[in-house]
Formats: sequence, structure tokens, C-alpha cells
Amino acid sequence: MLNIYFAGELFDHKHLSGNMLLAEYIEHAGAGRYNVILPQTVEHAENRFVDIRNKDLEMLFSCDVALFNFDGCDLDSGTVAEFIYAKMLDIPSVLIRTDVRIAGDQGEHGDPWNLMCSGYPRTERLHFNAMAEFHKNRRSKTSDCTARSIIAGVYSFFAEEIIASLDRVVAMPGQFNGDLSMAAQIYNWAAKCSGSGLDKLLTPEKIDRIIRAKSARNLI
Repeated sequence: MLNIYFAGELFDHKHLSGNMLLAEYIEHAGAGRYNVILPQTVEHAENRFVDIRNKDLEMLFSCDVALFNFDGCDLDSGTVAEFIYAKMLDIPSVLIRTDVRIAGDQGEHGDPWNLMCSGYPRTERLHFNAMAEFHKNRRSKTSDCTARSIIAGVYSFFAEEIIASLDRVVAMPGQFNGDLSMAAQIYNWAAKCSGSGLDKLLTPEKIDRIIRAKSARNLI
């Protein structure tokens, strides 16, 4: 089973419940192949400072693959920071956007977000039209038109597409080409350059265990 770090906004009830719902549908669609790690399950409303950042980054370093929610007119800054860290560590990643709005500076044929978040290796992008999926599922319900029924159809579709993308990025060759020594250097440097004590959580010994575990899954 591979662990997915699921990054996205988690500041209101729609974010929190939406993240949990999608995580459950992904795990179901993955049939035991994936376990979703939600940062919101370890974060709290109080004492929000660098210790929260460090805990989230520690989880990201440890995960096998990452999923990033790129909704919003402006992408969530924390999610973008985590995505760049994932690419620094060559973590297979999937970007999802369900927002119907076009944002960014790439024109109608590019990604609907800032160009600085596009073009990275070992990354797939999924663009969903949440409004269209909502209405499609609403029209298909002749007898059971409850919110729960509509949501089940929408999230099941999202989850199946996400699982297919996750399977593809996991199968992509990594930038380290199996070189565990190079991976260790990059991981240790990424922990150290972050400052604020992240390297105290991600010690060289822990990083060595993370890399060896990923190597055993053919992810390095």
C-alpha cells in the first residue's frame, strides 16, 4: 500500500469535509493500493506556527506519492509550497482542479493556474468541471436526488480518474535513477535548508529509512 499526501485548503467546513470525502472515495477506488494522509487530521486551530509547517513537511517527505488540490482563483500558497517541495524530492504527484474558473497566465490552451506551477516531471494534471459533473449526476437521479446520492456520483468519478493518474505517475521513472546516495543528499539538504528545526525531525537516520522504504517500492 502506498501513502498519498493530500495537500489542499483546510480552512472551512467545505474544505475539511470535501477533503475527507474525496480521500475516502480514493481509498475505495484504489481497492487497498493507496492510503490517503490528510494534514488536517494532525493540525489544530490553536498554536499555528512553524511546528505545523514542519509536521506537514515531515509527512510529505515520508509519503510515496502526493495529490495537490489546485482549486481557487489564486492557488492556496501552502499547497503550492508543498508541491514545490514534492518536486524537489522527486515525489510522484497528481494535480487536480475542479474549479470551473480559468485563472493564471497560460491562456486558453494552458493550465488554469500560474505558469510557475507547470512543466514539472513525474506529474499529472487532472482538470474537472465540478459544476458539469454536479448537474450530470443530478439529472441522472430519477428517484434519489439527495445530496448524498449526487455527491456519491461526483466523487466516485473524481476518484476513479485520480487513481488512474496515480497509477501512471507511480510507474514513471524517477529522477534519481535508483541512486540512493543522491536521494539521501537531496533529502537531507531539503530538510536542512528549510531551517526552523525541520532537520531535527528529519534526521539523517530517518531519511535513510524513508529512502530505503521508497526504494523497496521502486519509487527512487
